[in-house]
Amino acid sequence: MTHELPYSAHIRAVLVMGLPLIGGHLAQLTIGLTDTVMMGRYGVPELAALSLSMTVFSVLFLFGSGFAFAVMPMVAQYAARGDEPNVRRATRMALWLSTGFFLLALPLFWFAKPLLLTLGQTDLVASNAQAYLRIAGVGLLPALGVMVFKSYLAALEHTRAVLWITVAAAVVNGLANYALIFGKWGAPELGITGAAIASLFAHGAAFVGVVLYARLRLPEHQIWFHFWRPDMEMLREVFHLGWPIGLTTLAEVGLFAATAVMVGWLGTVPLAAHGIAMQLSGAIFMVHLGLSNVATVRAGQAMGRSDLSYLTRGTMAAQVLSLGIVVITVILFLGIPETLIGLFLSPDDPDRAQILRVGTLLLAMAAVFQLVDSIQVIVLGVLRGMQDTKVPMLIAAVSYWLVGMPVAYVLGFPLGYGAGGVWMGLSLGLGLASALLYWRFWHRQVPHLSGLALARGADGD
Repeated sequence: MTHELPYSAHIRAVLVMGLPLIGGHLAQLTIGLTDTVMMGRYGVPELAALSLSMTVFSVLFLFGSGFAFAVMPMVAQYAARGDEPNVRRATRMALWLSTGFFLLALPLFWFAKPLLLTLGQTDLVASNAQAYLRIAGVGLLPALGVMVFKSYLAALEHTRAVLWITVAAAVVNGLANYALIFGKWGAPELGITGAAIASLFAHGAAFVGVVLYARLRLPEHQIWFHFWRPDMEMLREVFHLGWPIGLTTLAEVGLFAATAVMVGWLGTVPLAAHGIAMQLSGAIFMVHLGLSNVATVRAGQAMGRSDLSYLTRGTMAAQVLSLGIVVITVILFLGIPETLIGLFLSPDDPDRAQILRVGTLLLAMAAVFQLVDSIQVIVLGVLRGMQDTKVPMLIAAVSYWLVGMPVAYVLGFPLGYGAGGVWMGLSLGLGLASALLYWRFWHRQVPHLSGLALARGADGD
Protein backbone atom coordinates (compact mmCIF):
# COMPACT_ATOMS: atom_id res chain seq x y z
CA MET A 1 0.00 0.00 0.00
CA THR A 2 1.37 3.42 -1.01
CA HIS A 3 1.67 6.02 1.73
CA GLU A 4 -0.05 9.25 0.70
CA LEU A 5 1.96 12.39 1.37
CA PRO A 6 -0.07 15.37 2.63
CA TYR A 7 -0.56 18.27 0.24
CA SER A 8 1.71 20.46 2.39
CA ALA A 9 4.60 18.05 1.75
CA HIS A 10 3.96 18.17 -2.00
CA ILE A 11 3.87 21.97 -1.95
CA ARG A 12 7.18 22.12 -0.07
CA ALA A 13 8.74 19.67 -2.52
CA VAL A 14 7.54 21.68 -5.52
CA LEU A 15 8.97 24.88 -4.04
CA VAL A 16 12.33 23.31 -3.17
CA MET A 17 12.75 21.98 -6.70
CA GLY A 18 10.93 24.80 -8.46
CA LEU A 19 12.49 27.98 -7.07
CA PRO A 20 15.94 27.29 -8.60
CA LEU A 21 14.32 26.39 -11.93
CA ILE A 22 12.28 29.61 -11.85
CA GLY A 23 15.45 31.56 -11.10
CA GLY A 24 17.20 29.85 -13.99
CA HIS A 25 14.41 30.75 -16.42
CA LEU A 26 14.47 34.38 -15.26
CA ALA A 27 18.25 34.45 -15.65
CA GLN A 28 17.84 33.10 -19.18
CA LEU A 29 15.34 35.89 -19.86
CA THR A 30 17.86 38.52 -18.76
CA ILE A 31 20.30 37.34 -21.44
CA GLY A 32 17.97 38.44 -24.24
CA LEU A 33 17.07 41.62 -22.35
CA THR A 34 20.75 42.50 -21.91
CA ASP A 35 21.44 41.97 -25.60
CA THR A 36 18.51 44.19 -26.55
CA VAL A 37 19.42 47.03 -24.18
CA MET A 38 23.08 47.11 -25.18
CA MET A 39 22.42 46.92 -28.90
CA GLY A 40 19.74 49.59 -28.55
CA ARG A 41 22.41 51.93 -27.24
CA TYR A 42 24.74 51.05 -30.10
CA GLY A 43 22.44 51.72 -33.04
CA VAL A 44 18.85 51.40 -34.27
CA PRO A 45 19.64 49.45 -37.51
CA GLU A 46 21.72 46.99 -35.50
CA LEU A 47 18.95 46.67 -32.91
CA ALA A 48 16.42 45.85 -35.63
CA ALA A 49 18.72 43.20 -37.07
CA LEU A 50 19.43 41.76 -33.62
CA SER A 51 15.73 41.52 -32.80
CA LEU A 52 15.05 39.71 -36.06
CA SER A 53 18.07 37.42 -35.60
CA MET A 54 17.09 36.53 -32.04
CA THR A 55 13.61 35.64 -33.25
CA VAL A 56 15.03 33.27 -35.89
CA PHE A 57 17.46 31.73 -33.41
CA SER A 58 14.81 31.37 -30.70
CA VAL A 59 12.31 29.64 -32.99
CA LEU A 60 14.87 27.07 -34.12
CA PHE A 61 16.26 26.67 -30.60
CA LEU A 62 12.86 26.04 -29.05
CA PHE A 63 11.86 23.66 -31.83
CA GLY A 64 15.10 21.71 -31.45
CA SER A 65 14.77 21.66 -27.66
CA GLY A 66 11.97 19.10 -27.94
CA PHE A 67 14.54 16.30 -27.65
CA ALA A 68 16.06 17.94 -24.59
CA PHE A 69 12.65 18.33 -22.94
CA ALA A 70 12.01 14.63 -23.60
CA VAL A 71 14.96 13.81 -21.33
CA MET A 72 13.22 15.26 -18.28
CA PRO A 73 10.32 12.79 -17.95
CA MET A 74 12.37 9.86 -19.22
CA VAL A 75 15.26 10.33 -16.80
CA ALA A 76 12.87 11.06 -13.91
CA GLN A 77 11.03 7.81 -14.58
CA TYR A 78 14.19 5.73 -14.99
CA ALA A 79 15.76 7.25 -11.88
CA ALA A 80 12.63 6.46 -9.83
CA ARG A 81 13.07 2.82 -10.88
CA GLY A 82 16.80 2.85 -10.14
CA ASP A 83 17.51 2.19 -13.83
CA GLU A 84 20.81 4.06 -14.26
CA PRO A 85 21.79 2.51 -17.62
CA ASN A 86 18.66 3.94 -19.23
CA VAL A 87 19.32 7.33 -17.62
CA ARG A 88 22.61 7.36 -19.50
CA ARG A 89 21.13 6.00 -22.73
CA ALA A 90 18.30 8.57 -22.90
CA THR A 91 20.62 11.50 -22.21
CA ARG A 92 23.14 10.35 -24.81
CA MET A 93 20.60 9.87 -27.57
CA ALA A 94 19.05 13.26 -26.83
CA LEU A 95 22.51 14.73 -27.43
CA TRP A 96 22.73 12.78 -30.69
CA LEU A 97 19.34 14.04 -31.87
CA SER A 98 20.14 17.62 -30.82
CA THR A 99 23.36 17.45 -32.84
CA GLY A 100 21.43 16.16 -35.85
CA PHE A 101 18.94 19.01 -35.57
CA PHE A 102 21.79 21.53 -35.36
CA LEU A 103 23.30 20.21 -38.60
CA LEU A 104 19.93 20.54 -40.34
CA ALA A 105 19.43 24.10 -39.03
CA LEU A 106 22.95 25.37 -39.79
CA PRO A 107 22.29 26.19 -43.50
CA LEU A 108 19.36 28.42 -42.43
CA PHE A 109 21.77 30.49 -40.36
CA TRP A 110 24.46 30.59 -43.03
CA PHE A 111 22.11 31.62 -45.86
CA ALA A 112 19.84 33.83 -43.75
CA LYS A 113 20.11 36.93 -45.96
CA PRO A 114 18.30 35.64 -49.08
CA LEU A 115 15.61 34.10 -46.86
CA LEU A 116 15.06 37.37 -44.99
CA LEU A 117 15.04 39.39 -48.22
CA THR A 118 12.34 37.04 -49.53
CA LEU A 119 10.33 37.81 -46.38
CA GLY A 120 10.45 41.53 -47.14
CA GLN A 121 13.31 42.73 -44.93
CA THR A 122 15.60 45.54 -46.07
CA ASP A 123 19.05 44.75 -47.43
CA LEU A 124 20.81 46.39 -44.45
CA VAL A 125 18.77 44.51 -41.85
CA ALA A 126 19.13 41.20 -43.73
CA SER A 127 22.91 41.65 -44.09
CA ASN A 128 23.38 42.47 -40.41
CA ALA A 129 21.12 39.59 -39.39
CA GLN A 130 23.09 37.13 -41.51
CA ALA A 131 26.38 38.39 -40.05
CA TYR A 132 24.97 37.76 -36.57
CA LEU A 133 23.43 34.36 -37.33
CA ARG A 134 26.52 32.93 -39.07
CA ILE A 135 28.39 33.27 -35.77
CA ALA A 136 25.66 32.97 -33.14
CA GLY A 137 24.06 30.11 -35.07
CA VAL A 138 27.06 27.92 -34.30
CA GLY A 139 26.06 28.43 -30.67
CA LEU A 140 22.89 26.45 -31.31
CA LEU A 141 24.90 23.25 -30.81
CA PRO A 142 26.15 24.03 -27.28
CA ALA A 143 22.82 25.71 -26.46
CA LEU A 144 20.90 22.52 -27.26
CA GLY A 145 23.50 20.52 -25.38
CA VAL A 146 22.97 22.73 -22.35
CA MET A 147 19.22 22.14 -22.57
CA VAL A 148 19.76 18.36 -22.60
CA PHE A 149 21.97 18.52 -19.52
CA LYS A 150 19.62 20.94 -17.77
CA SER A 151 16.75 18.50 -18.29
CA TYR A 152 18.94 15.61 -17.12
CA LEU A 153 20.02 17.50 -13.98
CA ALA A 154 16.50 18.76 -13.22
CA ALA A 155 15.10 15.23 -13.52
CA LEU A 156 17.66 14.13 -10.92
CA GLU A 157 16.68 17.13 -8.73
CA HIS A 158 20.00 18.95 -9.17
CA THR A 159 18.10 22.17 -9.81
CA ARG A 160 20.46 24.52 -7.96
CA ALA A 161 23.20 23.62 -10.43
CA VAL A 162 20.86 24.58 -13.28
CA LEU A 163 20.25 27.96 -11.63
CA TRP A 164 23.87 28.89 -10.97
CA ILE A 165 25.15 27.75 -14.35
CA THR A 166 22.46 29.87 -16.07
CA VAL A 167 23.30 32.88 -13.89
CA ALA A 168 26.99 32.47 -14.72
CA ALA A 169 26.17 32.29 -18.44
CA ALA A 170 24.11 35.49 -18.15
CA VAL A 171 27.05 37.27 -16.48
CA VAL A 172 29.50 36.00 -19.12
CA ASN A 173 27.13 37.13 -21.88
CA GLY A 174 26.71 40.60 -20.38
CA LEU A 175 30.44 41.21 -19.89
CA ALA A 176 31.36 39.87 -23.33
CA ASN A 177 28.62 41.97 -24.93
CA TYR A 178 29.87 45.14 -23.27
CA ALA A 179 33.45 44.47 -24.32
CA LEU A 180 32.85 43.36 -27.90
CA ILE A 181 29.91 45.55 -28.93
CA PHE A 182 31.41 48.84 -27.71
CA GLY A 183 35.13 47.98 -27.84
CA LYS A 184 35.80 48.17 -24.09
CA TRP A 185 38.70 46.81 -22.00
CA GLY A 186 41.00 46.66 -25.02
CA ALA A 187 38.62 44.60 -27.16
CA PRO A 188 37.79 45.69 -30.74
CA GLU A 189 34.47 47.48 -31.37
CA LEU A 190 32.51 44.90 -33.36
CA GLY A 191 28.88 46.00 -32.98
CA ILE A 192 26.39 43.30 -33.87
CA THR A 193 29.22 40.87 -34.70
CA GLY A 194 30.48 41.36 -31.15
CA ALA A 195 27.04 40.46 -29.82
CA ALA A 196 27.13 37.25 -31.86
CA ILE A 197 30.57 36.30 -30.53
CA ALA A 198 29.41 37.04 -26.97
CA SER A 199 26.36 34.82 -27.47
CA LEU A 200 28.52 31.96 -28.81
CA PHE A 201 30.95 32.35 -25.93
CA ALA A 202 28.16 32.33 -23.33
CA HIS A 203 26.55 29.16 -24.76
CA GLY A 204 29.95 27.48 -24.90
CA ALA A 205 30.77 28.44 -21.31
CA ALA A 206 27.39 27.14 -20.10
CA PHE A 207 27.95 23.84 -21.91
CA VAL A 208 31.36 23.40 -20.31
CA GLY A 209 29.75 24.19 -16.95
CA VAL A 210 26.98 21.57 -17.18
CA VAL A 211 29.34 18.90 -18.54
CA LEU A 212 31.85 19.46 -15.74
CA TYR A 213 29.13 19.44 -13.09
CA ALA A 214 27.66 16.19 -14.40
CA ARG A 215 31.10 14.58 -14.61
CA LEU A 216 32.09 15.61 -11.07
CA ARG A 217 28.77 15.14 -9.24
CA LEU A 218 27.21 12.27 -11.21
CA PRO A 219 30.17 10.20 -12.42
CA GLU A 220 28.19 6.96 -12.17
CA HIS A 221 26.23 7.79 -15.32
CA GLN A 222 29.34 8.09 -17.55
CA ILE A 223 27.49 10.09 -20.20
CA TRP A 224 30.53 10.38 -22.47
CA PHE A 225 31.83 6.80 -22.16
CA HIS A 226 31.59 5.24 -25.65
CA PHE A 227 29.44 8.23 -26.64
CA TRP A 228 29.97 7.50 -30.34
CA ARG A 229 28.20 4.15 -30.17
CA PRO A 230 24.71 4.29 -31.72
CA ASP A 231 21.74 3.15 -29.64
CA MET A 232 18.95 3.01 -32.17
CA GLU A 233 16.29 1.64 -29.82
CA MET A 234 16.69 4.50 -27.34
CA LEU A 235 17.19 7.04 -30.12
CA ARG A 236 13.76 6.10 -31.50
CA GLU A 237 12.18 6.43 -28.04
CA VAL A 238 13.64 9.90 -27.46
CA PHE A 239 12.71 10.96 -31.00
CA HIS A 240 9.08 9.80 -30.72
CA LEU A 241 8.67 11.59 -27.39
CA GLY A 242 10.63 14.71 -28.36
CA TRP A 243 9.38 15.78 -31.79
CA PRO A 244 5.78 16.43 -30.61
CA ILE A 245 7.16 18.51 -27.73
CA GLY A 246 9.17 20.57 -30.20
CA LEU A 247 6.14 21.14 -32.44
CA THR A 248 3.95 22.01 -29.44
CA THR A 249 6.46 24.64 -28.35
CA LEU A 250 6.74 25.91 -31.91
CA ALA A 251 2.95 26.25 -32.15
CA GLU A 252 2.80 28.43 -29.04
CA VAL A 253 5.87 30.50 -29.92
CA GLY A 254 4.51 30.94 -33.43
CA LEU A 255 1.18 32.15 -32.05
CA PHE A 256 2.83 34.91 -30.04
CA ALA A 257 5.09 35.85 -32.96
CA ALA A 258 2.10 36.04 -35.30
CA THR A 259 0.17 38.27 -32.89
CA ALA A 260 3.15 40.63 -32.83
CA VAL A 261 3.06 40.80 -36.63
CA MET A 262 -0.67 41.55 -36.62
CA VAL A 263 -0.37 44.24 -33.96
CA GLY A 264 2.45 45.74 -36.03
CA TRP A 265 -0.10 46.33 -38.81
CA LEU A 266 -1.84 48.75 -36.45
CA GLY A 267 1.19 51.04 -36.12
CA THR A 268 4.23 51.68 -33.95
CA VAL A 269 2.36 52.75 -30.80
CA PRO A 270 0.22 49.59 -30.50
CA LEU A 271 3.30 47.48 -31.33
CA ALA A 272 5.36 49.21 -28.64
CA ALA A 273 2.56 48.67 -26.10
CA HIS A 274 2.25 45.05 -27.22
CA GLY A 275 5.99 44.50 -26.80
CA ILE A 276 5.99 45.91 -23.27
CA ALA A 277 2.96 43.86 -22.24
CA MET A 278 4.61 40.75 -23.67
CA GLN A 279 7.83 41.46 -21.77
CA LEU A 280 5.92 41.71 -18.50
CA SER A 281 3.78 38.66 -19.24
CA GLY A 282 6.84 36.73 -20.36
CA ALA A 283 8.64 37.38 -17.08
CA ILE A 284 5.64 36.03 -15.14
CA PHE A 285 5.38 33.07 -17.50
CA MET A 286 8.91 32.02 -16.49
CA VAL A 287 7.57 31.37 -13.00
CA HIS A 288 4.78 29.14 -14.33
CA LEU A 289 7.27 27.41 -16.65
CA GLY A 290 9.54 26.58 -13.72
CA LEU A 291 6.59 25.04 -11.86
CA SER A 292 5.64 23.16 -15.04
CA ASN A 293 9.15 21.68 -15.22
CA VAL A 294 8.77 20.46 -11.64
CA ALA A 295 5.39 18.96 -12.55
CA THR A 296 7.06 17.09 -15.42
CA VAL A 297 9.78 15.65 -13.19
CA ARG A 298 7.40 14.66 -10.40
CA ALA A 299 4.94 13.09 -12.87
CA GLY A 300 7.82 11.08 -14.31
CA GLN A 301 8.79 9.96 -10.82
CA ALA A 302 5.17 8.99 -10.11
CA MET A 303 5.00 6.92 -13.29
CA GLY A 304 8.29 5.23 -12.40
CA ARG A 305 6.86 4.29 -8.99
CA SER A 306 3.36 3.54 -10.31
CA ASP A 307 2.06 5.93 -7.64
CA LEU A 308 -1.24 7.52 -8.73
CA SER A 309 -1.66 9.49 -5.49
CA TYR A 310 1.80 11.05 -5.91
CA LEU A 311 0.84 12.04 -9.45
CA THR A 312 -2.53 13.64 -8.67
CA ARG A 313 -1.51 15.33 -5.43
CA GLY A 314 1.72 16.59 -6.96
CA THR A 315 -0.25 18.02 -9.87
CA MET A 316 -2.64 19.82 -7.55
CA ALA A 317 0.26 21.24 -5.52
CA ALA A 318 1.92 22.69 -8.64
CA GLN A 319 -1.41 24.03 -9.90
CA VAL A 320 -2.25 25.73 -6.57
CA LEU A 321 1.15 27.45 -6.46
CA SER A 322 0.75 28.54 -10.08
CA LEU A 323 -2.72 29.97 -9.35
CA GLY A 324 -1.26 31.85 -6.39
CA ILE A 325 1.15 33.56 -8.79
CA VAL A 326 -1.83 34.37 -11.02
CA VAL A 327 -3.59 36.17 -8.16
CA ILE A 328 -0.51 38.30 -7.48
CA THR A 329 -0.12 39.02 -11.21
CA VAL A 330 -3.75 40.09 -11.62
CA ILE A 331 -3.42 42.49 -8.67
CA LEU A 332 -0.29 44.04 -10.18
CA PHE A 333 -1.52 44.21 -13.79
CA LEU A 334 -4.88 45.72 -12.85
CA GLY A 335 -3.66 47.78 -9.90
CA ILE A 336 -0.52 49.53 -11.17
CA PRO A 337 -0.42 49.07 -14.97
CA GLU A 338 0.94 52.55 -15.70
CA THR A 339 3.77 52.12 -13.20
CA LEU A 340 4.78 48.80 -14.77
CA ILE A 341 4.58 50.11 -18.35
CA GLY A 342 6.42 53.28 -17.37
CA LEU A 343 9.50 51.23 -16.48
CA PHE A 344 10.04 50.68 -20.22
CA LEU A 345 9.42 54.29 -21.35
CA SER A 346 11.37 57.51 -21.23
CA PRO A 347 9.53 60.27 -19.30
CA ASP A 348 9.83 62.62 -22.29
CA ASP A 349 8.76 60.08 -24.93
CA PRO A 350 6.24 61.91 -27.16
CA ASP A 351 4.15 58.71 -27.52
CA ARG A 352 4.19 57.95 -23.79
CA ALA A 353 0.53 58.80 -23.13
CA GLN A 354 -0.75 56.73 -26.06
CA ILE A 355 1.46 53.75 -25.21
CA LEU A 356 0.28 53.88 -21.59
CA ARG A 357 -3.35 53.93 -22.71
CA VAL A 358 -3.01 50.96 -25.07
CA GLY A 359 -0.66 49.11 -22.73
CA THR A 360 -3.07 49.41 -19.81
CA LEU A 361 -5.76 47.71 -21.90
CA LEU A 362 -3.37 44.94 -22.95
CA LEU A 363 -2.23 44.31 -19.37
CA ALA A 364 -5.90 43.92 -18.40
CA MET A 365 -6.19 41.30 -21.16
CA ALA A 366 -2.94 39.72 -19.95
CA ALA A 367 -4.43 39.44 -16.46
CA VAL A 368 -7.26 37.41 -17.98
CA PHE A 369 -5.10 35.01 -19.99
CA GLN A 370 -2.66 34.51 -17.09
CA LEU A 371 -5.29 32.25 -15.52
CA VAL A 372 -5.78 29.98 -18.52
CA ASP A 373 -2.10 30.08 -19.44
CA SER A 374 -1.09 28.91 -15.97
CA ILE A 375 -3.51 25.98 -16.17
CA GLN A 376 -2.39 24.85 -19.61
CA VAL A 377 1.35 25.05 -18.90
CA ILE A 378 1.10 23.03 -15.67
CA VAL A 379 -1.14 20.32 -17.13
CA LEU A 380 1.02 20.20 -20.26
CA GLY A 381 4.05 19.64 -18.02
CA VAL A 382 2.29 16.80 -16.19
CA LEU A 383 1.26 15.13 -19.45
CA ARG A 384 4.85 15.32 -20.66
CA GLY A 385 5.93 13.66 -17.43
CA MET A 386 3.52 10.86 -18.29
CA GLN A 387 5.12 10.75 -21.78
CA ASP A 388 1.83 11.82 -23.37
CA THR A 389 2.94 14.28 -26.06
CA LYS A 390 1.20 13.58 -29.38
CA VAL A 391 -2.40 14.42 -28.38
CA PRO A 392 -1.29 17.57 -26.50
CA MET A 393 0.54 18.60 -29.69
CA LEU A 394 -2.71 18.30 -31.67
CA ILE A 395 -4.60 20.19 -28.96
CA ALA A 396 -2.06 23.02 -29.15
CA ALA A 397 -2.16 23.18 -32.95
CA VAL A 398 -5.97 23.29 -33.09
CA SER A 399 -6.40 25.70 -30.16
CA TYR A 400 -3.73 28.17 -31.23
CA TRP A 401 -3.91 28.11 -35.02
CA LEU A 402 -7.42 26.97 -35.96
CA VAL A 403 -9.19 28.92 -33.21
CA GLY A 404 -6.98 31.52 -31.52
CA MET A 405 -5.33 33.00 -34.60
CA PRO A 406 -8.46 33.38 -36.81
CA VAL A 407 -10.42 34.88 -33.90
CA ALA A 408 -7.55 37.28 -33.15
CA TYR A 409 -7.59 38.47 -36.76
CA VAL A 410 -11.38 38.84 -36.95
CA LEU A 411 -11.65 40.72 -33.66
CA GLY A 412 -8.61 42.86 -34.33
CA PHE A 413 -9.36 43.93 -37.89
CA PRO A 414 -12.77 43.25 -39.50
CA LEU A 415 -14.55 43.97 -36.19
CA GLY A 416 -12.18 46.84 -35.41
CA TYR A 417 -11.13 46.04 -31.81
CA GLY A 418 -7.46 46.58 -32.65
CA ALA A 419 -4.73 45.29 -30.35
CA GLY A 420 -7.28 44.43 -27.66
CA GLY A 421 -9.12 42.20 -30.14
CA VAL A 422 -5.91 40.44 -31.11
CA TRP A 423 -5.24 39.73 -27.45
CA MET A 424 -8.81 38.46 -26.96
CA GLY A 425 -8.14 35.90 -29.69
CA LEU A 426 -4.87 35.00 -28.00
CA SER A 427 -6.71 34.49 -24.70
CA LEU A 428 -9.35 32.34 -26.38
CA GLY A 429 -6.74 30.07 -27.96
CA LEU A 430 -4.92 29.63 -24.65
CA GLY A 431 -8.23 29.09 -22.85
CA LEU A 432 -9.33 26.36 -25.22
CA ALA A 433 -5.94 24.64 -24.92
CA SER A 434 -6.09 24.75 -21.13
CA ALA A 435 -9.63 23.30 -21.06
CA LEU A 436 -8.78 20.45 -23.46
CA LEU A 437 -5.49 19.60 -21.72
CA TYR A 438 -7.20 19.70 -18.31
CA TRP A 439 -9.92 17.40 -19.63
CA ARG A 440 -7.39 14.98 -21.10
CA PHE A 441 -5.49 14.66 -17.82
CA TRP A 442 -8.32 14.47 -15.29
CA HIS A 443 -10.98 12.73 -17.40
CA ARG A 444 -8.89 10.43 -19.61
CA GLN A 445 -5.46 9.77 -18.17
CA VAL A 446 -6.25 9.66 -14.43
CA PRO A 447 -9.27 7.30 -14.82
CA HIS A 448 -7.17 5.15 -17.16
CA LEU A 449 -4.34 4.91 -14.62
CA SER A 450 -6.85 4.22 -11.83
CA GLY A 451 -8.24 1.31 -13.86
CA LEU A 452 -4.75 -0.10 -14.39
CA ALA A 453 -4.01 0.22 -10.67
CA LEU A 454 -7.24 -1.62 -9.76
CA ALA A 455 -6.46 -4.35 -12.30
CA ARG A 456 -2.98 -4.85 -10.87
CA GLY A 457 -4.46 -4.97 -7.37
CA ALA A 458 -6.95 -7.64 -8.44
CA ASP A 459 -4.16 -9.67 -10.03
CA GLY A 460 -2.18 -9.35 -6.83
CA ASP A 461 -5.11 -10.69 -4.82
